[in-house]
Amino acid sequence: MFKKMQNIDTAFKHIRTFTLVVVIGCTVICCFAVYKSFRLVYEMQSKVYILANGKALEAYASDRKDNIPVEAKDHVKNFHQYFFSLDPDDKVIQANITKALYLADGSAKREYDNLKENGYYANVIAGNISQEIKVDSVAVDINEYPYHFRCYATQHIIRTTSTVARSLITEGYLRNVSRSDNNPHGFLIERWTTIDNKDLKIENR
Repeated sequence: MFKKMQNIDTAFKHIRTFTLVVVIGCTVICCFAVYKSFRLVYEMQSKVYILANGKALEAYASDRKDNIPVEAKDHVKNFHQYFFSLDPDDKVIQANITKALYLADGSAKREYDNLKENGYYANVIAGNISQEIKVDSVAVDINEYPYHFRCYATQHIIRTTSTVARSLITEGYLRNVSRSDNNPHGFLIERWTTIDNKDLKIENR
């Protein structure tokens, strides 16, 4: 009789231990599954996808400091392309100059005013002249703020009878400003000056 009771008590202890192990195991698995689910949802919500040409591309956020050289060079390049790309059309000239002046301070406005007073833009229109620019390279020093830059470019001035290639070297400084539709990189060019602008070759058309 006592032996049976001992066997029942032992069996009950085994069953209780087994049940406890199963319950703890299930709890751990459930907690792990819930944790992984929340983590997966958080990771998916923190991702941004951009639709480009019918393809979903994942966008990655990065520190502005990591992008300063790339954004600064692109800012300088855009400014020079707007400022020096001209066609014999007053509206085109005004549109490009307006875009350029959003990217620079009064030093660029003074240069524009000087060119306008000297009749440069009037001559472009009257002579049916087109002017294109190719930015060869931009050097930016990000070790000291405001950031000094130097731009090396080649101008092509297309006249009715000839095409002139001119070298253009400018320099200035970049300071941080708020980003906007007119200034997406958030830089402003200051103390912009032309160091060199001379003819390289002239080709008859």
